[in-house]
Amino acid sequence: MRGRCLGFAGVLLWVLVAACSRVPAVYQQESFVFGTRVEVLIAGLPEGRARPAAAAVLREFDRLHRTYHAWRPSELSALNAALAAGKVQTVSEEMAELLVDAQRLARLGEGLFDPGIGRLIELWGFHSDELPSGLPDEAALAAWRSAQPGIADLRLTGLQASSRQRQLAIDFGGYLKGVALDRATSILRAQGVGNALVNIGGNVMVLGSRNGQRWRVGIQHPRQPGPMATIELDDGEAVGTSGDYQRYFEVAGSRYAHLLDPRSGRPASGTQSLTVLITARSAAGALSDAASKPLFIAGSDWPALARRLQVAHVLRVDGDGRWQLSEAMLGRLEFVGGRPRALEVVP
Repeated sequence: MRGRCLGFAGVLLWVLVAACSRVPAVYQQESFVFGTRVEVLIAGLPEGRARPAAAAVLREFDRLHRTYHAWRPSELSALNAALAAGKVQTVSEEMAELLVDAQRLARLGEGLFDPGIGRLIELWGFHSDELPSGLPDEAALAAWRSAQPGIADLRLTGLQASSRQRQLAIDFGGYLKGVALDRATSILRAQGVGNALVNIGGNVMVLGSRNGQRWRVGIQHPRQPGPMATIELDDGEAVGTSGDYQRYFEVAGSRYAHLLDPRSGRPASGTQSLTVLITARSAAGALSDAASKPLFIAGSDWPALARRLQVAHVLRVDGDGRWQLSEAMLGRLEFVGGRPRALEVVP
C-alpha cells in the first residue's frame, strides 16, 4: 500500500485528473484487494489528514476480503462447508444482512445475478486467481443444471443459516466490491472527508468534487486500449462495469468469460461490456456492482430489467461492437473519438 499525488490512474476505468503540478494535489493510496487494483483518492485535504482516512478505507477492504472469501478459510467458506454437509451454521449479524440483501438483489435481477452459484463458478475454474485452461466436464455441468442451486435456497432464521440444497455455495464476488464502496464512503465521511473517489477495479464511487470540478472517469473500451467514453460524476454517484475482456480464456477461438448465466450454466454471450451509473441513493455502490451483472447477462433484453432494477443510466456494447444506451446515459456521456456510427438510443 502506498500514497502519492495522482496524475493518472485506473484499471478498467480511468480517473482523469490533470497533472499534479497544475492543480492542487489529489492524495492517493492504492492496494491490491478483491483480486484487483484498488485506489482511494482524496482532494482538498493535506496529506496528514488524507493519509489516515485512506488507510482506514483500505483496512476495511482487506477485512471484507478476508472475511467473505469463498475459496479460502473465512466466515463465508465455513458457511459453504456447512451447507454442503447439510448442517445449520450460525453467522454474524453482518453476514446475515449481506445474505438478505443479496437475496433481494437476486430477486430484482430475476435470478441473473445470483451469489448462490459458487459451485458453478468452481466448475468453470473462475474461483482461482489463475485463469482456467480448458472447459469443464459436461456431465458435471449437467448435474449442476439439474440441481439448479441458487441463493433463494438459503434459509435464514435469525442468525441460523441452512439449506436443503447441498449444491448451494455462496460467492460474493459479484457484489462485495459494491458493498465495499458504500463502506468506504461512510468511513470517509466519518473521517471528515467530503471530496474523494474510490476505484475498485473499475467500480467507482465519488464524494463531492475534485477541487471544485466534478470527478471525470473514462469507461474502458472492451476491445481497444483506453477509454471509449468519459463521464462526470456528482456527489454520491457510483459506476459499475461488467465486461468479457478482463477474466476470460479461449478454446478453439471461442471466448469464455467469467460472467456465468445461471440459466444455462455457461458464460453469457452477446455482450462485450455493460456499464451502469447509479445516481445518489442509499447503497448506490452495492447496486452499481450487482446491477451490471444481470443486465450484461440479459443481453438485448436489458431495458426491461433495468427498469425493474430502477437503473436509468445504462451503456451496453453488444457482441458485434454495437452500442446501445439509455436516453439518460446519452445525456451524461462524452464520446472519445466522436460518436460511434453503430449506436442505438433506447427510450
